[in-house]
Amino acid sequence: MILVTGGAGFIGGNFVLDWLKVPGNEGVINLDKLTYAGNLTTLASLKDDSRHIFVHGDIGDKALVSKLLHEHQPRAIVNFAAESHVDRSIHGPAEFVATNIVGTFNLLECARDYWNGLDDSAKKAFRFHHVSTDEVYGSLSATDPAFTETNSYEPNSPYSASKAASDHLVRAWFHTYGFPVVTTNCSNNYGPYHFPEKLVPLVILNALNGKPLPIYGDGQQIRDWLYVGDHCAAIREVLSKGELGETYNIGGWNEKANIDVVKTICTILDELKPRADGKAYVDQITYVKDRPGHDRRYAIDASKVERELGWRPVETFDTGIRKTVQWYLDNPVWIEGVVSGSYRDWLSKQYN
Repeated sequence: MILVTGGAGFIGGNFVLDWLKVPGNEGVINLDKLTYAGNLTTLASLKDDSRHIFVHGDIGDKALVSKLLHEHQPRAIVNFAAESHVDRSIHGPAEFVATNIVGTFNLLECARDYWNGLDDSAKKAFRFHHVSTDEVYGSLSATDPAFTETNSYEPNSPYSASKAASDHLVRAWFHTYGFPVVTTNCSNNYGPYHFPEKLVPLVILNALNGKPLPIYGDGQQIRDWLYVGDHCAAIREVLSKGELGETYNIGGWNEKANIDVVKTICTILDELKPRADGKAYVDQITYVKDRPGHDRRYAIDASKVERELGWRPVETFDTGIRKTVQWYLDNPVWIEGVVSGSYRDWLSKQYN
């Protein structure tokens, strides 16, 4: 077994689905607190799959985490559990400190205690994979080189500061205790099952519902865009072959300004689902006041993971964003559940 934390969220949920599609992969103990962005309907196809054990709980619950580790004896932990929305961190930073810092500390301590009790062969095989973000590196100018793994940490939001702190804890547990960790810092993910508060799903759903497409400031904030399926494949490679104590940047080699991302989505929707009035979706674009501390540019240099582990993304932005738009058009039931809030009923209906 492997233990996946945050496995009902966007990236974690995609990882669990992807992991269990690969022949020969172990089963998954999926621990998720089911905050607003945790969605068990994403995992509905696994309801009767004995390889998937869902546990509703918090990585900050030491007794529960220790119990799961000793009962199921996982050979690896993949930690996706995090509060991850910058806007929410600005308005309520306490939850980000509690989950991303204190929660990671608790998970590390429970895992270290478990690891110390393993026999030599199991101890050697064990891995703790911490999933983090490129936002810990801060902001780049238009001419700066892309982030590498040796960039200094310069977080600018409560979210990125809390993730930076968690990265430092993971690093310290390796250097102080010899605890077997790897860390990945990814760029902006997009794809299926994405909670519609982030840019790509928000734009798709607002466009289809005739609502404004909000663009912060001038829309020239640049991000590197990574299709979530590619990210899942990279995590598998790092978990399998990554060198202990190392950090690997995971990026899509797709730098795009926010306004260009939105216009691309509009163009695809014009083709796949034209507006009834014949107008273009770009007419719905609305510029709004920029958020505080909005980083101007992120860019990931993912050459290390390619050079050392042989991973490179399969999707270009054009292929990945088309797949994403098509998925949202093809899955109105999932979308309606999120929009109406009925997805929150899934736990009581299916897991009692």
